[in-house]
Amino acid sequence: MQLYRLIARLLDYPDAELLEHLPMFEELLDSDSDISGQERKTIKDIIAWMRMHNITGLQETYVQTFDMTPEHDLHLTHHLFGDDRGRGPALVDLGEHYKAAGLEVGEGELPDYLPLILEYVSTLDDMQARVFLGDALKVLTVLAENLEKAGSPYSRLIRIIESRGHLAQAA
Repeated sequence: MQLYRLIARLLDYPDAELLEHLPMFEELLDSDSDISGQERKTIKDIIAWMRMHNITGLQETYVQTFDMTPEHDLHLTHHLFGDDRGRGPALVDLGEHYKAAGLEVGEGELPDYLPLILEYVSTLDDMQARVFLGDALKVLTVLAENLEKAGSPYSRLIRIIESRGHLAQAA
């Protein structure tokens, strides 16, 4: 699904290419019938917020939000294990899951990085994607709450992902 790829890109470290592609992202939003009206509005609001900043400003905000605040870490197993030994096996299992599905994790990347997870989820059918996200629901909820407490607009993207996971649990 394009929605997950789009959110993955919006949650990844911002670069000039991101800013260049924002108009294309809006076109994609308007053409994808699998994206709800509320999801579309939320993402367009985030895109408008991004457009109000230059690349340096976006990068500073990103680093302050995700790199300097452990409670906002986009590496999901960090929220479950911290630096505990249990995190290693979880990362290996997730990496093996990706490999079995034909997705290679780049060198230096951890498989629990939310934009990478969303790239993987985008290759699944709708119900599989929702079930996979449902498995991460508790972590997504905590992450969204932490970002909301900080007043981060990124929290709204996490809420979209969280909402899709909730729908799988309701089915």
